[in-house]
Amino acid sequence: MKASSRYILFITLFMVSATVSLFAEIPSRYYSTINGKTGAELKNALSTLVYNHTQVSSYSDLPRYFQRTDVYPDSRRWWDMYSDIPLYAPSFSGLNREHAFPKSWWGGLTTVPAYTDLNHLYPSEMAANQAKSNYPLGTVSQSTFDNGVVKIGYAVTGQGGGAARVFEPADQYKGDFARTYFYMVTCYQNLTWNKNYMWMLQQNTYPTLSPWALSLLMKWHTEDPVSQKEIDRNEAIYQIQNNRNPFIDYPSLVDYIWGDKNGEPFYEENAGEPVGDPTLITPVQDMALDFNEVAINNKSISHLYFKGEFLTGKLELVITGTDRAMFSIDTKTIESSLVNSQSGYWLSVTYTPTSTGVHNAKLIISEGGIPGSRGILLQGEGCPVPTLSTFKALPAEDITDHSYVATWEIPNDVVDYYLVSRTRYFQGESSTEILEAETNSLVIDDYDPSVNESYNVRSVRLGYQSEPSNEIYVSHSGITNVNPDFPLGTAYMPGGVRFVCPVPHENVTIYDMQGRAVMIIDRVENNTEVELPVGVYIVTSPTLVTPLKVTVH
Repeated sequence: MKASSRYILFITLFMVSATVSLFAEIPSRYYSTINGKTGAELKNALSTLVYNHTQVSSYSDLPRYFQRTDVYPDSRRWWDMYSDIPLYAPSFSGLNREHAFPKSWWGGLTTVPAYTDLNHLYPSEMAANQAKSNYPLGTVSQSTFDNGVVKIGYAVTGQGGGAARVFEPADQYKGDFARTYFYMVTCYQNLTWNKNYMWMLQQNTYPTLSPWALSLLMKWHTEDPVSQKEIDRNEAIYQIQNNRNPFIDYPSLVDYIWGDKNGEPFYEENAGEPVGDPTLITPVQDMALDFNEVAINNKSISHLYFKGEFLTGKLELVITGTDRAMFSIDTKTIESSLVNSQSGYWLSVTYTPTSTGVHNAKLIISEGGIPGSRGILLQGEGCPVPTLSTFKALPAEDITDHSYVATWEIPNDVVDYYLVSRTRYFQGESSTEILEAETNSLVIDDYDPSVNESYNVRSVRLGYQSEPSNEIYVSHSGITNVNPDFPLGTAYMPGGVRFVCPVPHENVTIYDMQGRAVMIIDRVENNTEVELPVGVYIVTSPTLVTPLKVTVH
């Protein structure tokens, strides 16, 4: 099946789920473990409940899931809460995968469930996403970016927590973002927050949110109530991840945890109804466990979460369907006591494609006292092992006192995303962080002009990585002292200097600060690199109008 066919399949699934959600109700007994809890205890119970969920197949595959969660139900237009530019699925061109709750706030780890949790991931128009950066939510007093939907700028007095800017969404989405943040600080209260970005956060235990942030979010939560969009999206995510945003299902939970009802026990509406019948709460009937694209003969493992109440005996599991041989499970029976337990049970499901093309099967769940059976769709696509070519990183653009744009060539290969290795050099030491980019450029918005740095880039496809590109060195001084006829400049490199010149220079001399010639170079070409001891030097040549002053770290 072609990729476009898979997109059509996902759009169809989205339309079906959107139609169903109009009539959907909160799953019976889903919230039974939080009944009678108060305050911090209630928040802890919710954290345990929603943290246990089935993760999506991969970060790179998020646009396909967005087709089920973030497309207008009556068209193929992306439902973008960051701009009003009409963009249409299945193309994701012009959009980014946006962490509404910035990943830098938990240190940027990509191995935690928060990284791919759809409850806080949204499609966002690129310019708006880049302008938002990792700023906190807030009310803007003076904007530095305004596209008519969102604003980024200086915060009103009392907000921002010390951040340089804040992000203010449109009025009709302020409640959406508030409930997203309530979910994140509840679900992931086990994470350690990055001390550099705790503008809205305190410690990760109760109450987690700082006073000004809590006041703002509760205000937005009240003024912009839950919409049908949120209800539909919550239901679609439940069909994918088997967890829900409690603050959409029960908006009053905010008051029980942080507001006027703190100290009062919470009970869901049907908490008093008779219970005792065997119930399999998750996984959901006809949910799709999608492994996306996997290279032939490679394994992809997903974990399906089981949670139930009053189940008896054992659950029986069997895989059926034409391609069942390519899917496997780690057990064929699950003791009901494990599924009934507070922590539930995780089933490992493995997809190992042995041929190219789309593969489908079904996991049938029965027994345990549940009536009939429950079917879970298993699907994946086998792809050839990718061959990734090397490509060139290009010089940084738009260098300012606090930012620059890393750029690189677009390789001829099919690429899922890029990994940018950013290295900073300071006082003889270096530190490297890995950043992800979806296009052939990346805005670095925390550039420090007193610290030199460099970057290289790798492409990623199906988990395979290309060789790193060449290294690009970024200096705040950039290219200086340019002769229009014979331009010569320098760019930073650790332990020396790299020359930048479109035409060669002859007889280049490097002097130390005592006026001694330490090196004479017969010919300097573009990107010629010279190693020098730490110090300050003067560079001259017969065609250079003004000598260059170079500092070597």
